[in-house]
Amino acid sequence: MNKDARASEIAVTLALFEVGSSPLFLLGGEAKQDAWLAMLLAAAAGFVLLLLYLRIYRLDPDKDLYELCLRYLGKIPGWFAGFAFAAYFAYESSRNLRDLGELAHVTLLNQTPMSVMLLMAIAVPAIVTSYGPKALFRSCMIYFYMLAIAYALIFATIPLTGLLHIEFMFPVLENGLKPVWDAAFPELVSFPFGQTVLFLTLFKYAPKGKNLSTVVLIAYAFVAVFLTVLNQIVILVLNPQIAKITTYPLYAVVQLIETVRIVERADALFTLILFIGLGIKMALFYMCAAIGLQKLTGVRYRIWLIPLAAAVFGLTFLSPTYTEFIWVGLHLMLVYVDPYFQIALPLLLLVMMLIRRKRLQAK
Repeated sequence: MNKDARASEIAVTLALFEVGSSPLFLLGGEAKQDAWLAMLLAAAAGFVLLLLYLRIYRLDPDKDLYELCLRYLGKIPGWFAGFAFAAYFAYESSRNLRDLGELAHVTLLNQTPMSVMLLMAIAVPAIVTSYGPKALFRSCMIYFYMLAIAYALIFATIPLTGLLHIEFMFPVLENGLKPVWDAAFPELVSFPFGQTVLFLTLFKYAPKGKNLSTVVLIAYAFVAVFLTVLNQIVILVLNPQIAKITTYPLYAVVQLIETVRIVERADALFTLILFIGLGIKMALFYMCAAIGLQKLTGVRYRIWLIPLAAAVFGLTFLSPTYTEFIWVGLHLMLVYVDPYFQIALPLLLLVMMLIRRKRLQAK
């Protein structure tokens, strides 16, 4: 696994990772027409978390998340913390795999068994990630241009349909700040903004001496604005109430574009870009879980890919129904699990790194 990725490649990869599965859902729907305020508030909190992760990286840029845990948390506690991160990443990969399978079943392949679709879907990242992080970074650079063109087409065509209703944004803060706050914390911080904790595994592949922080923070800010605007467009088209109860709200918006005959087969285009986004996010979680297992066990990275793929495939069936799957992901995980991996453990790691650094300077 070579360490000569460009800083711009890592920044683009982070941007695509953040977009990932986010357009699949209405984010901050509890805040209704004020979802954009909840998004910006959560994005600001996520920005602080990203600064935390970059600070950890700068203190010891030659080590990834697992190596940092082993070195600064102690051998045994660090091993368990690292294994918890690897399991967390593997589970998140399985969630993206299930999202991809459910989307394919609803939109394109409703006669194909779910297990067959999921098996095909997990095979792709297993093959791509076998070439290491550098190959995935380069793939993301290619996909970035494809997704940029596709989303630009969607942004350009929606206003032409006459479906936007600006009045759906008002009144602003109708019920005060509390619904906005409740929508932002902790759900929106955990998903999607806090998931950048994954890049503590990948920052080490940036070239030394380059200003990685600047390009990463710019990419994050761009994605935060992009997701906020995209999310609000859904509300302005469908209205807050309908958008909240729609299974795939942005997909419904894209279907309305086709209805007014601005673009033919817009739903197929949107499904394709969602597949790409989900696939990239799934592959990154999967790859970082495999890197962790290698660092924790000493067994070569490629040897872990097949058993890990089997584990990710099996995890997708933990929830027998899609309703339960969504509830576990958007409520249980975001509220009770994600904050430990995105906030508590990184803060503990930073404190231990600073304490050890202070001791070394005192000697």
